[in-house]
Amino acid sequence: MNLRRAPWIAVLTLAMLVRGGICQTAVPYEADIQEFEAQDAKYPPAKGGIVFVGSSSIGLWKTLAQDFPRHNVIRRGFGGSQLTDSIRFVHRIVTPYQPRMVVLFAGTNDVASGKTGETVFNDFRTFVGEVRSKLPDARIAYISLTPAPVRWQFKPQIVRANTLIRDFCLQGENLVFVDVYHAMLDAEGNPRPELFLADRLHMNVQGYAIWRKTIAPLLPWGN
Repeated sequence: MNLRRAPWIAVLTLAMLVRGGICQTAVPYEADIQEFEAQDAKYPPAKGGIVFVGSSSIGLWKTLAQDFPRHNVIRRGFGGSQLTDSIRFVHRIVTPYQPRMVVLFAGTNDVASGKTGETVFNDFRTFVGEVRSKLPDARIAYISLTPAPVRWQFKPQIVRANTLIRDFCLQGENLVFVDVYHAMLDAEGNPRPELFLADRLHMNVQGYAIWRKTIAPLLPWGN
């Protein structure tokens, strides 16, 4: 082989791979979203329900439908995601269902990655704006960041995000702040380890029981 031509052959080969779709930058969580869309194509969710969206605590809530049996609930959580990911996919796994209510839990992965409480708050506002661009009358609820023991070092940013989002929801229309944070603390203000799995991050049935009890009265018609 002519060594002078070798670099050009490599460039041409790479260009052909890119053009053919073989070498592409993967969009984070695209596989999860495509799986949701495949489910929707096979079993289309009814319109006007309640979409629960966000990170792994939503995805792992396997008893969601049983916990709210009077409601048409749609679970769209994908593990490891941040608020920006819910924003990126909001018009693929939230607004197409035309829900009457959206319940969001995301932000703990954000602060763990170094984001500030202000950043989480601003991303929540962006999420609200995206939902309202398609569903101006939908009710939007935000589940507060939780005091997971493994992430207790980020307490200042967790509290800051919760405070900013709570105040924003109090001033807005059809916005609800779901405070599960304080119910998951003990008398000394520390996380209750009995509410979490062995990883000290994700909740067990006791933790989800607190969520169900706190969220149920806020849903349309209660539960």
